[in-house]
Amino acid sequence: MTESVLPDIEPGRRRAPKRRSGGLRILLVFAVFAAALALAFVYVVRPAWDRLFADPEDYPGPGKGEVTVVIDPGQSVQSMGEELEELDVVASSEAFVDAAKANADSQRIQAATYTMRKQMKASDAVAYLADPANAGAGNTVTIPEGARVRDVVATIVEKTDFTKPQLTKLLASPATIGLPAEAAGNPEGYLYPATYEITDSTTPKSLLSQMVAKTAAVEKDLGIAGRAKQLGLTPHEVITVASILEYEANREPDYPKVARVIYNRLDDGMRLQLDSTVSYVSKRKGDVWTTAEERQDDSLYNTYQHEGLPPGPIGSPGQATIEAALRPADGPWLYFVPDYENDTTVFSTTLAEHNVAVERLREYCRTHDEC
Repeated sequence: MTESVLPDIEPGRRRAPKRRSGGLRILLVFAVFAAALALAFVYVVRPAWDRLFADPEDYPGPGKGEVTVVIDPGQSVQSMGEELEELDVVASSEAFVDAAKANADSQRIQAATYTMRKQMKASDAVAYLADPANAGAGNTVTIPEGARVRDVVATIVEKTDFTKPQLTKLLASPATIGLPAEAAGNPEGYLYPATYEITDSTTPKSLLSQMVAKTAAVEKDLGIAGRAKQLGLTPHEVITVASILEYEANREPDYPKVARVIYNRLDDGMRLQLDSTVSYVSKRKGDVWTTAEERQDDSLYNTYQHEGLPPGPIGSPGQATIEAALRPADGPWLYFVPDYENDTTVFSTTLAEHNVAVERLREYCRTHDEC
């Protein structure tokens, strides 16, 4: 018998099984890794993908029941969507915003009170709001941004059965309508611009109280007390600045920059020299100018004659101008003037630059009615 020739192998050790054991461990590691990837896809990647690329939640419509929806003056589409979602008119604010972008008529949505269905398709909700025939369901009073007390009274008298004597008597007794102490007894700036529904139970007192309460609610939502303190201002001064922005800024994107001009001039010890505060005293309307005689008035509201802010607001500011007063833009500007021709505002750091812009505005206004 011939002798078998085998390699030297220590007792108990075999090379082939060793290779099989290593391969098994690799397979196990791969399996665990694949499982982890699958879980990550299910719980992380896919939800994120859905949020980014999936269509927003929407109702199929046509809806059911009824709900009252109040659209305020100057309310953004995003804010409308959030309100409609909260009222369950639409399934998501995102669906409403997308539908508004796809419907050019959405720009026609008016501030008014609407009676809508719950659980409407977002595109149907936009179309309903954009139809002027649906605006003003019920009796409402709409106070626009910047409205002064005298304008508020006139609007209420026009839209309701309330009389001017009733309203002026209440306004002369601020405690009866809940006016805050910071207003120092003057309701100017504290009758919030919005649309208010008039029902059988509405009284002159309840309506004015609602306007004051709305101002307090907006101040609370914006955290005005704390944010004003960071600027070195009081809440009353913030409302005053915001009311000036309603008259001085030509468009909403310019509000923060005009606020910065006001703060820069205050910091530099310059008089504000704002025609809006002079017009508040003279009751001038119809243009953006003031006369030399008007600018000589000794009223504390005349920022040509007195340093610092006027003693109080010159109208009722909306949320956008209050936000701008609380969050001014960064910049060195000390002057600004509206540019009606290009629907913007010209900001300058030197008086020479400003004078050029003013002359350009005067030339434009000689042949155009908007200023």
